[in-house]
Amino acid sequence: MSLLTRVCLLALLALQLPLLAADKKSIVMIAGRPSHGPGAHEHNAGVLLLAKCLREGAGELVDVKTHLNAEWPSDEEIAHADTIVIYADGYTGHPAIQKDRLAQLTAQMKRGCGFLAIHWATEVRKDKGGAEFLEWMGGYCEPFWSVNPQWQADFTQFPVHPIANGVHPFTTHDEWYFHMRFKAGMQSVTPILSAVPPVKMNLPDGERSGNADVRQQVADRLPQHMAWATERADGGRGFGFTGGHQHKNWGNDDQRKLVLNAILWTAKAPVPSIGVESKVTAEELLANLDPKGKK
Repeated sequence: MSLLTRVCLLALLALQLPLLAADKKSIVMIAGRPSHGPGAHEHNAGVLLLAKCLREGAGELVDVKTHLNAEWPSDEEIAHADTIVIYADGYTGHPAIQKDRLAQLTAQMKRGCGFLAIHWATEVRKDKGGAEFLEWMGGYCEPFWSVNPQWQADFTQFPVHPIANGVHPFTTHDEWYFHMRFKAGMQSVTPILSAVPPVKMNLPDGERSGNADVRQQVADRLPQHMAWATERADGGRGFGFTGGHQHKNWGNDDQRKLVLNAILWTAKAPVPSIGVESKVTAEELLANLDPKGKK
């Protein structure tokens, strides 16, 4: 190969590298402040672990930025995000409903940005965030309608959907919220994780503990949806995942893969046919836990 040819090839490669970088989807991940006891609601450790897995298993597809302890991204980051992931406490403390952020996020959703919420971050107030989350994700955890018991969910079947690529049946004991407030008739909503709660589940009336409707559904053995996906009319995609109370469950390869797949899907990045492969060691699972006392 002549010197001129080598120079031309190097120049061509130099031109392609910025294009390849520009093709990567921008993932913005927001972790909430420390919450609950050791090993529960480990938002910071969970976000850092999922980000590490994305970089290792799909680094050629995505650029991942993390924000810890409820730090809100810059306007520029939000404006260029292909999807926004929130793993934090919900209800009145939800980071997305503070200040003017609902309006800020609404503008991004209208341009087709993805949205993904994990565990308590699926919950907002009906009168503040409810309408927006219903539109962005197709469903949300609504106080006095949805419930948050701890139980063992057996996920045995999955729909034909990119989020389920490479995911095998799995079981985890977690605070699996269910009886979500979904769009009427499940319009544009695809259940991803569904299971039947134990019939003897104690669900007394309360803000999150139970109500007559949910008790009847449990008695009737109706499947409940703990993760779901939606494709919005604005071109954006949303995903809700109600597990994630127990940090140790991120060590489950299939649960972790499903959420990693969903992050790619909401960002409109191609999901590998075998899903996003990742490995997590016991040491990595224990890394970055919030200082909450005895583990």
